[in-house]
Amino acid sequence: MIPAQFDYVRAHTLDEALTLLAQNEDAKILAGGHSLIPAMKLRLAMPPLLIDIAPIKDLSYIREEDGQIRIGAMTSHYQIESSDLLKKICPLLPECAGHIGDVQVRNKGTIGGSVAHSDPGGDWPAAIIALNAEMVAASKNGERSIKADDFFIELMTTALEPGEILREIRINKPSGRTGQAYVKMHHPASGFAVVGVAVSLKLEGNGKCENASIGITGVSSKAYRATAVQSALTGSKVDDQTTATAAAHAADGVDINGDLFASEDYRRHLAQVYTRRAIQAAASRVK
Repeated sequence: MIPAQFDYVRAHTLDEALTLLAQNEDAKILAGGHSLIPAMKLRLAMPPLLIDIAPIKDLSYIREEDGQIRIGAMTSHYQIESSDLLKKICPLLPECAGHIGDVQVRNKGTIGGSVAHSDPGGDWPAAIIALNAEMVAASKNGERSIKADDFFIELMTTALEPGEILREIRINKPSGRTGQAYVKMHHPASGFAVVGVAVSLKLEGNGKCENASIGITGVSSKAYRATAVQSALTGSKVDDQTTATAAAHAADGVDINGDLFASEDYRRHLAQVYTRRAIQAAASRVK
């Protein structure tokens, strides 16, 4: 397929991009392009103008600041996957990045583009929820912070307002006896998540769960927090029985996707299986 006709402009600063976006309400931001370009080829998206923000190098970084991990929206999946800093203080992020696409995709695709696209089979939204991240959105009117639980609205829809660009993702540094994991069943053709589960656990010295934070993608029309699983784990010792009982609630209260590859019942089963595996993996990594 060939996209509909469009104009193209490269922005070299964030302010330039925001100005162009404010002047062209129907424009789309082009980051890595791995989500937007296929949608344009299928004519699911027909923006009259693409604003390419790839030249804005100031939006590509990983740093530790004020007790937080701060990641620029244009940071590539590979930069996150290979970051020694993240492997040390927040290993869920490199692990999640390693599940995305192939080497070419990970070198070109960006975390900000993926998060802002909000694909129901995307990997990052599950990790963003599990880590209780905050998204910093910039516009000509200033900046605002959006919590992960409020960011993903619906299928390919986020809380970003017209004229806003996702600038940064902020995550509080994990502390205490924490373990993290991301497990996923890949779709064999696309590589997207049929089911993907991100878990961050904090355990007390006696092995009981002090806090559990779990994000699930691929199951519904958007990534979501598995609140029933979290509640079942918190205050309990994380053993095989507790984990299995908690994971049984992985798809509670959500409308489950069904398609040619995975029916609703199959996805519900997969959500339970992969949630159990993710909890067990996270618990095994607690130090």
